[in-house]
Amino acid sequence: MNKRDKKILALVIEEYTNSAVPVGSKILTEKYKLDLSPATIRTVMSKLEREKYLYQSHISSGRIPTDKAYRFFVEKIMGEQELSLADQKKLQAEVLKLKAQNKRISRTTAKLLSSFSGSLAISGSEKEFFDFGMSELLENPEFKNIDEFCRIVEALDYIDENIDSILSKMKDGETKIFIGKENPIKEISNCSMVVSPYTNKNGERGVLAIVGPKRMKYAKNKSLLDYVRSLLGSSMAIFMIIKGASLSME
Repeated sequence: MNKRDKKILALVIEEYTNSAVPVGSKILTEKYKLDLSPATIRTVMSKLEREKYLYQSHISSGRIPTDKAYRFFVEKIMGEQELSLADQKKLQAEVLKLKAQNKRISRTTAKLLSSFSGSLAISGSEKEFFDFGMSELLENPEFKNIDEFCRIVEALDYIDENIDSILSKMKDGETKIFIGKENPIKEISNCSMVVSPYTNKNGERGVLAIVGPKRMKYAKNKSLLDYVRSLLGSSMAIFMIIKGASLSME
C-alpha cells in the first residue's frame, strides 16, 4: 500500500470512528482539505474496496472499514500514543485515593477505565472479575440489535472462564488488540478488545480489558491500559505517585 492509499484509509477509519456513518469521497474532500481531486479519492477508495480494506453495506452508500483495515491500521499506521498529561494526573489521583482508602480496587478500576474509554471495561485478579460500562457499550449503533445485545450479556456471564483462557496465552507487560473475529471470546466477535495482564505488588495476577466497537480508538485505549497497568502492577509506580503528591503539597 502506497503513502496515498494509507492516508485515505486512515482518514476513512478516523471519520467512521467518529461518526459511525459509512464514509463517502465527498466528506473526505470537503472535511479534510486533501490535495487530491474527488475523482482520485474515489479511485483510491475503489482500490481499497477491491483489496478488502473497505466494503459497502449498500450499493449507494459510503464505505466502512473491514477487520483487515483495522488490523493494518493498528500495525502499520497508528503508532504509539501517550496518554495526555491531564488524564495521567487524574488517574494517578484516583488510584492513590483508592489505595489510601483500601477499597476494592478492581471494581473501581473497571469503572475508571469505562469512564475514560467510553466502553465496557473489565478488571480483576484470580477469580474475581468486575465489568462496568455495559450501557456505554450498548449506546453504540452497532449493538442496537437485540441478538447482539444478548450475545454480549451471555459472554459476560462466563467472563472468568474467558479471561483465564486469554491470560494463559499472554505475558505480563504486553497489551494485545483483538479485532472482530480475532476476538477469543467468540460471542462478541462483532467487537474489538484490548487486553493487558499484570502482576500486582502482592504477586496476584490481574487483567485489564476494554471491549468496544471495532471502530474504537485503538491508540487511546492501548495507552490507557498501559498506563493503568503500570499504576497497578508496580509498587514503585505507587511510590512515585505518593512522592509526587507529597511534593505538590509542599
